[in-house]
Amino acid sequence: MAVIKPFRGVRPPKKFVSQVASRPYDVLNSEEARAEAAGNEKSLYRIIKPEIDFPVGKDEHDADVYEKAVENFHMFQREGWLVQDEEELYYIYAQTMNEKTQYGLVVCAHVDDYMSGKIKKHELTRKDKEEDRMKHVRVNNANIEPVFYSYPENEEINKIVEGVIEQKAEYDFVSEDGVGHHFWLVSDKKDIDKITEIFASFPVMYIADGHHRSAAAALVGAEKAAQNPNHTGNEEYNYFMAVCFPDNQLTIIDYNRVVTDLNGLTPDELLEKLEKNFEIEPTGTEIVRPKALHNLSIYVDGKAYNLTAKPGTYDDNDPIGQLDVTITSNLILDEILGIKDLRTDTRIDFVGGIRGLGELKERVDSGEMAFAMALYPVTMKQLMTIADTGNIMPPKTTWFEPKLRSGLVIHKLD
Repeated sequence: MAVIKPFRGVRPPKKFVSQVASRPYDVLNSEEARAEAAGNEKSLYRIIKPEIDFPVGKDEHDADVYEKAVENFHMFQREGWLVQDEEELYYIYAQTMNEKTQYGLVVCAHVDDYMSGKIKKHELTRKDKEEDRMKHVRVNNANIEPVFYSYPENEEINKIVEGVIEQKAEYDFVSEDGVGHHFWLVSDKKDIDKITEIFASFPVMYIADGHHRSAAAALVGAEKAAQNPNHTGNEEYNYFMAVCFPDNQLTIIDYNRVVTDLNGLTPDELLEKLEKNFEIEPTGTEIVRPKALHNLSIYVDGKAYNLTAKPGTYDDNDPIGQLDVTITSNLILDEILGIKDLRTDTRIDFVGGIRGLGELKERVDSGEMAFAMALYPVTMKQLMTIADTGNIMPPKTTWFEPKLRSGLVIHKLD
């Protein structure tokens, strides 16, 4: 059973929400955050990327940067830019992009569910990133940003959501990237109790995005439990904030690759080696979007090609072996281009599909990269199968869009 509970959210008054709300900490660098927060003292970047309050070049992992996050978090509350709700509530957070709206429930998930594997993962985490977010949770004693979860679509929850969203939204604004953000309070006790009860019937939930934040939140909760001689299991630190969407509403988009060089090969030699495992069709000078699983596009030397993996080069009965990221990692990046470890090799970079195929072409044409590869996106069904079977996806496999906006609500651990 998935254990969740309502919580007393800390959030901006309506008049400040569009100034406070920000993109997640990990989708932009310090200088981009500095530019976005310029002239806006209320920007959440001052808490989640507090290095922007120091001179350019400040190491974001310095101890005084974490302390600045706490100082700013307290200041936001003193100034009334963040205010805590009086009651424990659930919240509905909806996002509209490309005329499609997805509706998520903002809840507190239980640390034990993460530790026991009832909250299913599909990616490995890096210790350095985990530790960074753990420090951030520890010093603020709060989950400043939510994690992004999915649950099996449920008709009863859909009806509760439909009833709540008939009311006027607490927040309703469009961010600078054109995404609409809509936010409601779930305050009716019957609705709250029913949501808690329904989630208890779910054997598992799935991490869609935010593996490092999930790990950090759960590990800090476990630390606090170990440090408390009077621990009961009911303390607020046993829970962390998640936005949970029904699995049938989520969209995974492509996550593409660019490589700096051809490993000593000429473009013609590269194509000759590719012919061993792929059917190759020239498509001119524009990258064509892949049409189906096991179909991909590449761009090299000003020319684009459509590739289809030959039968026998993949295993559709293997949750990992059927993924195009696995096929291309093994048969192109490793076998031909000599890239063995996607996590550490500096010759490869990853481009989220939200940036468009034009970015791949541009980075090759500029001379920065020599080779680009556009992949067909993974499906939610594939993700859930991989998580259910205890497998782990290769790095940089899934890109969810739209990203959750941070700063709409915060969860304190006391």
